[in-house]
Amino acid sequence: MKKNNAITVHIYYTGENGSAKAFVKEMLTSGLVDEIRKEKGNRRYEYFFSVEDEETVLLVDSWDNQAAIDLHHASSIMDQITELRIKYHLHMKVERYFLDETGIPKEDQKFIQK
Repeated sequence: MKKNNAITVHIYYTGENGSAKAFVKEMLTSGLVDEIRKEKGNRRYEYFFSVEDEETVLLVDSWDNQAAIDLHHASSIMDQITELRIKYHLHMKVERYFLDETGIPKEDQKFIQK
């Protein structure tokens, strides 16, 4: 059985005076988000706004494996993202997660409302 090497990355973008939200808006309107979602190996690319910190935006970015992330990082899209990060003076905090193939334990499933 082939092991699944899926990786999810949480990137917290923090700025000032709404710059993180402006960054997201430009990512969406420029078509960059659509391009990323079409890249081979991309599973999810979605932004979320914090209720507690208006200056922070969370990106949930999920890929099939490290090779897919490496291809994304080597693409011209990444250069454009980097330029926008600089333009909006964003700071980043990054967390990486690996798919747990065992699934949600039975003990935890009772807490999930369906």
